[in-house]
Amino acid sequence: MTHVEPNDLDHALATRAVHAGQAPDPLSGAVMTPIYQTSTYVQEGLGKNKGYEYGRTRNPTRDALERNVASLEGGTNGFAFASGLAATDAVMKLLKAGDHVVCGENVYGGTHRLIERIYGPLGIQVTFADLRDIANAERAITPATRMLYAETPTNPMMALCDLSAAGDLAQARGLLFVVDNTFATPVFQRPLSHGADVVLHSTTKYLNGHSDMVGGMLVTSRDDLAERFAFIQNASGAVPGPFDCWLALRGTKTLPLRMKQHDANGRAIAAWLQGRKEVVKLYYPGLPEHPQHELAVRQMSGFGGMISLDLGDAERARRFVGATRLFALAESLGGVESLIGHPASMTHASVPKPMREAMGLTDSLVRLSCGIEETGDLIEDLEQAFAVSGKR
Repeated sequence: MTHVEPNDLDHALATRAVHAGQAPDPLSGAVMTPIYQTSTYVQEGLGKNKGYEYGRTRNPTRDALERNVASLEGGTNGFAFASGLAATDAVMKLLKAGDHVVCGENVYGGTHRLIERIYGPLGIQVTFADLRDIANAERAITPATRMLYAETPTNPMMALCDLSAAGDLAQARGLLFVVDNTFATPVFQRPLSHGADVVLHSTTKYLNGHSDMVGGMLVTSRDDLAERFAFIQNASGAVPGPFDCWLALRGTKTLPLRMKQHDANGRAIAAWLQGRKEVVKLYYPGLPEHPQHELAVRQMSGFGGMISLDLGDAERARRFVGATRLFALAESLGGVESLIGHPASMTHASVPKPMREAMGLTDSLVRLSCGIEETGDLIEDLEQAFAVSGKR
């Protein structure tokens, strides 16, 4: 179990991003945490070791990453996994057959697939609810409900869940409250401070920020959950390798700086898109016109670089995503480079089409992950893509 010392929570976020959970290497004094590329450790005697026995159970590089991210989220315990879905899988392993989950309807497609198609046949019941109104979650609760699972802002509709209201509901009804904070990151949102029991991340995205590793993370301040996650992490074995942990740890050091530029680009590009006749609908919580803008201002300190836009025509959307030059057509998000995607055929293809369309996730919806490039260059790229996609 990787625990955060209290003084790791006493400093400003930018300082913790660089220093929390880390110390100079005791052997060489190396400032950067070494990559402990080992599967096992020499023991001093039977039952006597230096805290490390086997690489699946613990690794010093992984420990440093876990402590660092836990500190950023304001939690006491962090647990790294081989992917964001592996982290979600660990959360689902807290449940048993017959238990019921109330889950936000617009979660990442892989989350929907895992809950519905892997854990459904194993006896876990789920109700997908529109968590923009917490009353929908309350109506969905049954005597068997054990978990409230939220993603905010959602992928890709950029809908928000009122974290404080959801936290109050979960506490009142004795539910485990889990929040996927991948889009906002701890730079812009701290779910634990609003009553969440567990915060989940795909570290592949903003935390790493360089599109060169795959990983996941869980953070909690509850000792009982920390003990359970430590067991699940070791027993199930879906752990990241030390090099992936080192890459993510390198990424978190610049997270506050990068998020400022992602946010600046997101705000500027969203404002520019507002004036485009080609855009039928625009989804970005940083815009005053967003129906949940007031909530975004209240529970977030920034809005990030994720934008979704509906072009009203599926064929035009396909031409548009194929016409950009700086925005690369690719899965994933949150890297320093800008990406463009078509959720209906990419990230959310596993979600049934009627469910996609009911929440506004149409075949003409495009998702932007605004990187940290020069704002004007990104706008110019979108400008030319509009021009190209408008030609038949």
